[in-house]
Amino acid sequence: MNKNTELYFANEAQAKRYQRIRVIKLVAIYFLLVVGAIFTLLPFYWMVATSLKTSLEVIKTPIDFFPVNPFSTGFLEHLDNGKMVAGNYIKVLTENHDGLTLLRSIGNTILVGTLTTIGTVTTTVLAAFAFSRLDFPGRDTIFGVLLATMMVPGEMMIITNFETISNLGWLSTYQALIIPFMASVFYTFFLRQNFMQIPNELYYAAKVDGKTDFGYLFKVMIPIARPSIISITILSMIGSWNAYIWPRTVSQDPSMKLITDGIMSMFSSDTGGETSHIIMAAATLVALPLLIAFVCFKKYIMRGVGRAGLKG
Repeated sequence: MNKNTELYFANEAQAKRYQRIRVIKLVAIYFLLVVGAIFTLLPFYWMVATSLKTSLEVIKTPIDFFPVNPFSTGFLEHLDNGKMVAGNYIKVLTENHDGLTLLRSIGNTILVGTLTTIGTVTTTVLAAFAFSRLDFPGRDTIFGVLLATMMVPGEMMIITNFETISNLGWLSTYQALIIPFMASVFYTFFLRQNFMQIPNELYYAAKVDGKTDFGYLFKVMIPIARPSIISITILSMIGSWNAYIWPRTVSQDPSMKLITDGIMSMFSSDTGGETSHIIMAAATLVALPLLIAFVCFKKYIMRGVGRAGLKG
């Protein structure tokens, strides 16, 4: 066997070894991804499965991981054996608790979320523009102080914010739910990083053409940073939809409750009975809009986050 033949077999063996290692790595990666996906989806499955059970099935042991078949003949009614599926969702949609219904709490959440998001986007765009393009005394110091406030957990400010809202007489009003969250330091930092990627030459050229700062902002910066602004809009709306601690603190009137607090107020048991299946049915209905919104706007969220992470 000459040297060329030996080299050929050596290279072929090395190629096969590399291929085996590559296959093993891919199998390990996909295995970890599948395991991660299972652990991520398991809570959602358990939420839906529990929402299709009766109160007796919820406390049944051993735990039944598989509810009744939704395609069975008794899907829309109570069956003789006690199975109940659609009944939980019907109760969720028809329940009335001191004038509060699920649709009313959803309406409150949409109103508060929309107004909060409009305010957040407006203040974020203006603040990010000021900190990225305008030159004024103490700009970097002020921005550094704002960033330092991100180190303080929001829960620590609840008492002081509640005192302020109470002194203003805003308890159980839309102002208390909207105004405190019409500004965000994180979103300002997020958008400022995006604005800083835009070359200064465009700003100077706009000034030579006679553009005002607001004209440059609306004609140049906002169109360029549109993916990030869309991401902020979506994330702000989702944050308003998921808010719980602050709305529960300042909303004493049942008719003013948002969806997260409304679910607990409407479907928690005062008599010690098992109501987790009803709560899970309500949670399923509430989670659907978020899942649909994420599927529809996923590319905008990823594009906006990706742009903020790039250097110009």
